[in-house]
Amino acid sequence: MRATTIHAPFDMRVEDVPDPVVQDPTDVVLRVLRACICGSDLWAYKGESARQPGQRIGHEFLGIVEAAGSEVTGFAAGNLVVAPFVWSDGTCDYCAEGLHTSCPRGGFWGSVGSDGGQGEAVRVPFADGTLVKLPADAASDDHLLTALLALSDVLGTGHHAALGAGVKPGSTVAVVGNGAVGLCGVLAAKRLGAERIIALGRHTARTDIARAFGATDVVAERGEAAEAAVRELTGGQGAHGVIEAVGTEQSMRTAVAITRDGGSIGYVGVPHGSGTGLDLSVMFDRNIALRGGVAPVRAYIPELLPDVLAGTIDPSPVFDLTVDLDGVPAGYKAMDDRTALKVLIKP
Repeated sequence: MRATTIHAPFDMRVEDVPDPVVQDPTDVVLRVLRACICGSDLWAYKGESARQPGQRIGHEFLGIVEAAGSEVTGFAAGNLVVAPFVWSDGTCDYCAEGLHTSCPRGGFWGSVGSDGGQGEAVRVPFADGTLVKLPADAASDDHLLTALLALSDVLGTGHHAALGAGVKPGSTVAVVGNGAVGLCGVLAAKRLGAERIIALGRHTARTDIARAFGATDVVAERGEAAEAAVRELTGGQGAHGVIEAVGTEQSMRTAVAITRDGGSIGYVGVPHGSGTGLDLSVMFDRNIALRGGVAPVRAYIPELLPDVLAGTIDPSPVFDLTVDLDGVPAGYKAMDDRTALKVLIKP
């Protein structure tokens, strides 16, 4: 089969790799119908996170079960399923608590020795604890499939950020970051009942999506100017909840500065850079809470899935460029050049 591999910074290739097979009785082999490129994949692409030459990549996908191990009880060949970006056994204490990302037997797609999602097929360990079944008729609905793909990562990650930010009906929320996760944070805040949603960003194509997703205000300034603009919009107080979806020192400083005293920051931007941007004395004095981290999206899919199926929420606009497998290297370049927001892959 063919799959995307990374060999060096900016060196993405689509190559022949061994076909996946059932190795353990809890495995399934899944034929990929939709996958995509994540903003976090760009750190490997740019050489800012280490990869071995030839390592697989990609952690967002859905598809059709082709084969199932003898101990798999929840899935059979022909089932349409979505995979969260971490596999998990579904039986440990962490999984029972909804923190599947801490499962001792879990792992990330594309890690050394595992399949990545940007290919024709994937071996899925612990299928019963990892996958979520989708309606069979969704396989023939191109738009719905695209929306459902967001359940594998960005929609659940945006939801995790909104929960961390303490979003509740009637609250004011600010979103730092206008990538796919930040935009899904806007969607999640709207779904949870936020009355006012302030999106920070200056790229019109992205802020247009933010408005469509429920943003009531857009702040195009950065740094201290952005802080002043949010303060002005909120009567000097700041937002009850702030979603931080970037992960840089500056973005975290901005998040702290625009949070209302007694408010919360939900952070899901993968941290990178030389510092955290946090001043604990400021957070202590102003009673600001910080919650977030790697999103356990497997815990959120059952809650979010019915709304996606009903069309109550539609995250599909975050995918603004579609490629086939041969187009994946160009898709990485487009995202790195910021000419694409999020690239959809149709193997």
